[in-house]
Amino acid sequence: MPKTKMPVPILLALTVGPALMIGSTLWVVNDLVPACTITEAQRLTSPDDQFDLVTFSRSCGDTPANVQAALVPPGEAVPFDAASFVSVAAAADLAPAWNADGSIGITLPKDAEILRQDPNVAGIAVSYR
Repeated sequence: MPKTKMPVPILLALTVGPALMIGSTLWVVNDLVPACTITEAQRLTSPDDQFDLVTFSRSCGDTPANVQAALVPPGEAVPFDAASFVSVAAAADLAPAWNADGSIGITLPKDAEILRQDPNVAGIAVSYR
């Protein structure tokens, strides 16, 4: 069976065409997804310097007011996908604190919807007031 070579214009059309279509689609979809922003409220370093306790709000498009708390490595920014151990559907001060025993104290606002309230995080007990 004789070998036939594919003409360069056809080869380009079969490779560059789909790549352009995929790139264009990703560009349009990226513009449709709202960008999220993290706004830090408070940051407290743990007594043993292992973690920073950070309270923050996360805004993604039309996200309602919220306040969350997470542990992050000391001095690092709160990552976009930070896993919070407490989340409240309200703009409030959680008054975070490191207790003398190394546990965490958080004040939950009255009459606010509590979305998440973990009893511990990274092996550290969390008490809610």
